[in-house]
Amino acid sequence: MSSPKFATLRYTALRIGLFVACFAVVWGLAFVHVIPLAVGASNTVWLLLLAIVISAPLSFVLLRKQRDAMSEQIVAKVDRQRERIAANASQEDGLL
Repeated sequence: MSSPKFATLRYTALRIGLFVACFAVVWGLAFVHVIPLAVGASNTVWLLLLAIVISAPLSFVLLRKQRDAMSEQIVAKVDRQRERIAANASQEDGLL
């Protein structure tokens, strides 16, 4: 796998890509009338919602490694920020 530096960007791109793929499949199925085209006049909204419902559990299963890498990256950044805040607070306390 590539650098953990871009874990959040990679996960987000893969998540969007999975959503676009699901939308394309749903749109194709609606186009050939395998699934209903719309509920009233809400064709696009219906297809978008269906793609979201399908892509969410798929991303939960398929993107587990990327999500874990992103989580580790975020935790590391939060820990560094906490250390900086604690160092700044102790430095300010020493000035008083």
